[in-house]
Amino acid sequence: MTTWNKKEVKDFMLDYIEKNSPAYFEIAHKIWEKPELGMEEHYACRLHRDFLREQGFEIEENAAGMPTAFVATYGSGRPVIGFSIEYDALPGLSQKTVPCKDPVSEGAPGEGCGHNILGVGGAAAAAALKAAMDHFGFSCTVKVFGTPAEELCIGKPVMANAGLFEGLDAVLDWHPMMYTAASYLNCLAYFNVKYHFRGQTSHGNSPWYGRSALDAAIFTGHGIEMLREHIKPGRCGMSANTLNYTFSETGPEFPSVVPDRADLWVVGRFMDSEMVLDVIRRVDRCAEGAALAAGVTMEKEYITAAHEMIPNKALAEVVYRNLEEQGDVEFTEEEKDFVMKMQECEGQEPYWAQGIEPFGQIDSAVTDSSEYSWFAPYVMLGVRLGPGPSWHNWMVAACAGRSHGEKALKKAAQVLAASAVDLVEDPGLIEAAKAELKERLGEKRHASLLPEGTPVPVNINKKNMEKYR
Repeated sequence: MTTWNKKEVKDFMLDYIEKNSPAYFEIAHKIWEKPELGMEEHYACRLHRDFLREQGFEIEENAAGMPTAFVATYGSGRPVIGFSIEYDALPGLSQKTVPCKDPVSEGAPGEGCGHNILGVGGAAAAAALKAAMDHFGFSCTVKVFGTPAEELCIGKPVMANAGLFEGLDAVLDWHPMMYTAASYLNCLAYFNVKYHFRGQTSHGNSPWYGRSALDAAIFTGHGIEMLREHIKPGRCGMSANTLNYTFSETGPEFPSVVPDRADLWVVGRFMDSEMVLDVIRRVDRCAEGAALAAGVTMEKEYITAAHEMIPNKALAEVVYRNLEEQGDVEFTEEEKDFVMKMQECEGQEPYWAQGIEPFGQIDSAVTDSSEYSWFAPYVMLGVRLGPGPSWHNWMVAACAGRSHGEKALKKAAQVLAASAVDLVEDPGLIEAAKAELKERLGEKRHASLLPEGTPVPVNINKKNMEKYR
């Protein structure tokens, strides 16, 4: 039985977040001013670690062997409640806080997914829960996972494979969105692989002396095109099974020389992990056959793979009740006008949506946060930041650096913190969520989708990031 009043605790945390919000906003703006690509988030990672350490959390740095990953822990006993934070930016989305496209630095990274506020919002919720524990004398274990390279789905699969998500009772997460909702999510499983072909150069006027690596890459792409017909279809929208590729590098970059190098980069999104493994095997055969036909060598680089999401209605209901109680983000007329000016600049019909989305199950874009959902009940709160209909664009980056981002951050922290108190106060909520997870998983258990010995691609963005540091 609890000896504290839940409403008093929630009111304390809401007030705590309100009073400390200037410090949260400062961290978010610092990250916005120095956006970093995945696995290169050294500055953002340090800011989060320092903040949580100052709050009294113990910090495990270099988690799972990744320099920009960490786990922060406070408290003891059950429940063990996890908060997830991300802090990577997107390439080419540098943007000033103005309502028309205007990069701070042409081609540089930018916060086109709002991760500068995402990470701080999760950390702020965890800090508020810790403060309430200290003030009211109740106990639980709070874990904060600093996860790099979400945009490439690298960080969380590596941390999951290292066993860092074992023993969790629930994971509370959020993401800036074009709407406000607390639904239970589906998302597809995912893989990210490169094929490196190497041949032999020769002069274009005697190409029989050469062996074209580009031929092999093109053959592989053609094989993928024919393979599409023989892949089971998915549902429409964000649940569509998709297979994309690009020729990420080829050379020498001169038409009178037979190319001796070519890289094919392949990304796939499929209904479940079994399909991911099956499609990878079939694409491997395309690449192997193409290399044999072109007379070149092929080396496969397995970058990452992530599981599909396991939805959890019971945990989402807890967050939805707190969201309804607190209400949607309230924006001023000036803030709404800024959004509509951006839409006009993009040639869109200006509109402004308001209100909380109805509760239910929705299809989400691919995220490596799905890894959590195999270990514990997981929920992702969506909080309105900027305009739709799409994400990953300069408009999101502009809003993430303005008051829009501050308000979304604060709302997320308050809703997640209040939801955590419900879980501590009523163990039955977690029991129901765990029972649902067990039922949805059935006989399935988390198993790495990465081949044994796959190196962590810690330098995947190093060369690109060096241009803009």
